Amino acid sequence: MIIIHAHLQVQAAQEQAFLDAAKELIAATRQEEGNISYDLVKSTEREQSYTMIELWKDEAATAAHNTSAHFQAFVQQAAAFMAAPMNVEVFAGEAVKH
Repeated sequence: MIIIHAHLQVQAAQEQAFLDAAKELIAATRQEEGNISYDLVKSTEREQSYTMIELWKDEAATAAHNTSAHFQAFVQQAAAFMAAPMNVEVFAGEAVKH
């Protein structure tokens, strides 16, 4: 399983536009084969700070996502929303049964 945390610092004036674009991205991404989950969470400590938490079946699924039309459309818009460069962390993991 591939786990991605994409940390996003959004400009205050662009926050609603970002959320509108993210909503479309999330809905389309959740339909992708190989996507386990795709959630946007807002920080309770930092204003306009979000993290996209992604779980993928494998690296092929993330590669397909990165070239998808909906992701590429979001990337084209993202520069206008961001207050700082995106910080992306990628992890390999597996579910632990408890």
